Amino acid sequence: MSSFAGTRAADEAWLDLSALEALLRRELPGFEGPLSAERFNGGQSNPTFKLLTPGRAYVMRCKPGPVAQLLPSAHAIEREVRVQSALAGTAVPVPRIHLLHEDEALLGRAFYVMECLDGEVHWDPRLKDHTPEQRAAIFDAMNATIAAIHSVDLDAAGLRDYGAPGNYYDRQLGRWTKQYRASEFKEAPCEAMERLIEWLPANAPAPETVQTRLVHGDYRLDNLVWERGSPRVIGVLDWELSTLGDPLADFAYHALAWVAPPGPMRGLAGVDLAAAGIPSLAAYCARYEQRSGLKVDGRWNFYFAYNLFRLAAIMQGVAARARQGTASSAQAVAQGALAPQVAALGWQLAQQGIAI
Repeated sequence: MSSFAGTRAADEAWLDLSALEALLRRELPGFEGPLSAERFNGGQSNPTFKLLTPGRAYVMRCKPGPVAQLLPSAHAIEREVRVQSALAGTAVPVPRIHLLHEDEALLGRAFYVMECLDGEVHWDPRLKDHTPEQRAAIFDAMNATIAAIHSVDLDAAGLRDYGAPGNYYDRQLGRWTKQYRASEFKEAPCEAMERLIEWLPANAPAPETVQTRLVHGDYRLDNLVWERGSPRVIGVLDWELSTLGDPLADFAYHALAWVAPPGPMRGLAGVDLAAAGIPSLAAYCARYEQRSGLKVDGRWNFYFAYNLFRLAAIMQGVAARARQGTASSAQAVAQGALAPQVAALGWQLAQQGIAI
C-alpha cells in the first residue's frame, strides 16, 4: 500500500475538536456529535482531515498555518470552495461544500468542510492490482474527466472572472518564480531551476495562440475519487491551483505520467503500456482531442518543462515548510527533497524535441 494512502491519528495541538464541534453544531445542518478526527496521509499542501461522527463522516481542509507564514497567493482554500460550488451539478464530479470558515480565531487557520465521498483512491498509475481491461477503463475515465473540466461553460458556471486577465504564462511564470525565490535554500542553489527561469519566458506560446479554459492545475490519478471496484470517477479533489488558463498546459501536466519514472515521481516511463492495457500517450491525446475539441500541438518540450518547473517550485515550498515544522504531511521531507530531481528532468525535457 502507498505511504500516501489512508489516515492516521490527528495529534495536531492546534486542532481544537471541542471548538470545532461547537461550530459545526451551530453552522452545519444535521450535524450530530461527538466528533473525532483522523489526518489523511496524502497531500503536501493543505492539511486534510477526516471528521468522524457516529452517523456520518466529513472532510476538512485547512491552510497549513497562520497567514503570516504562507507564501504569497498560496493555499487559497476559498478558491477551492468557489470552484467546487460552481461545478456542482455539471459534468465534472466534485464533493459538496458544506461550509467555509475564514476566521482564524477558532483554529489558528482558515478551513472548509465538505462531503466525504465513499470511494477509493489509486496512487500508482501502473495500477498493479488491476487487469489490463480495468486499467484501460480507468485511463479512459481519467481522459473523459479532464476533457469535461476543459469544456466547462465559464459563463453558465459563473467562473468567467475566476482567473486574472492578461498573459497567462507571464502571470504563471512570475508567480512560481517568486514562490521559488521565497523558499529556495541559498546554501544549495539549483542550477536546473535557474536555467528554467531563464528559458521558459523566452519559449512560451504567444498570448494570441493560448485558449482560456478552466484548468485544474494538479490533475492526476490520485486527485480523483473512484467508485469502489469501478472505473467511474465520483469526485475530483484538490482544486487549490485551479484558475483560467491554457488547457494544453493542464493536459500536459497530467501527461507527465508518461515521461516521469516510476517510484517517488509515480510515472510510467519504461512500462510496457500495451501489455498493461494502458494507452500510449499518442492514443490518449487523440481521445482527448475528440472529447474536448482542442488540438494538442507540438510544444511538448515547453509544456513539460513548464509543469516540472512549477512542480519543483511547489516541492521547494514543501521543503521549506518542513524546515519550519509547518509541512502538512509526514512525507513532506521526502517530497520536498525531490525538487532538484524534478527541476533537472524539466531542464532535460526543455532541450529535447519531444514527439508523441
